[in-house]
Amino acid sequence: MKLTVEALELKSIQYRKKVLAIIKKANAGHTGGSLSATDILNVLYNRVLNVSPQNFKDANRDRYIQSKGHSVEALYVILADLGFYPEAALDSLNQYQSHFIGHPTRKVNGVEQNTGALGHGLPIAVGTAIAGKKDGRSFRVFTLLGDGELEEGSNWEASMSAAHYGLDNLVVIVDYNGLQITGPVETVTGVGNLRQKFTAFGYAVREVNGNNIAELVSIFDQVPFEPGKPNLVLAHTTKGKGISFIENQVDWHHHVPNDSEFATAMLELDAAEEAWGRQNGSR
Repeated sequence: MKLTVEALELKSIQYRKKVLAIIKKANAGHTGGSLSATDILNVLYNRVLNVSPQNFKDANRDRYIQSKGHSVEALYVILADLGFYPEAALDSLNQYQSHFIGHPTRKVNGVEQNTGALGHGLPIAVGTAIAGKKDGRSFRVFTLLGDGELEEGSNWEASMSAAHYGLDNLVVIVDYNGLQITGPVETVTGVGNLRQKFTAFGYAVREVNGNNIAELVSIFDQVPFEPGKPNLVLAHTTKGKGISFIENQVDWHHHVPNDSEFATAMLELDAAEEAWGRQNGSR
């Protein structure tokens, strides 16, 4: 069932609560990037992707590959919400012998590919999309990259192949939050004008506020953007989105909230949920 924009907005608040809770319990995780990507994953799984626990073995299901695998907590939370496994399983995040480790693994139901070594997800997605074309399948392939990840040359090699083979069944999303583990992306290794670069590599490019649910719904509804071209969504996001003292703070790349920070964050998210209720007349 495709959720409405309003229902998706509420989901994002609830997902952010759970992301923080499992990172806090595990005492490990990538907080900032998971929070920046939450809205994108929410819209994909609750509105766009043809994938579910019931059809996960179907050859024509859509594929989602998380190339920025370090931000796996948001993915784990959403897969649990969709019923791929019980939510209680998330309590074992990063614990001894748990399959719920700090990067996606196919040992977790609903995860398409092992990722985490940056620059691998897009090449895998390109190969999968080529296979879909050759087999005459109807599925689409979506992959999420970090902006810092674009410093890996394998992304640009894969992009040449994506354009060469006319992969309009491929949707590449860049979580463009401007920060990576050691500082601002443009300070570490500048990636320049990404719209111009991806256009030059043969993509049909669209830009969107990656933390605005309505804009995300609208942009994904337009796929494919141009027949015969791979799709590129440049999603401008805020690292740590949703928590005032985490937003745009490089130290929160993999910082774990202490008790006081966790309590404050939950109060902010509770207030956001209450504001949603007032706006939508449910409280």
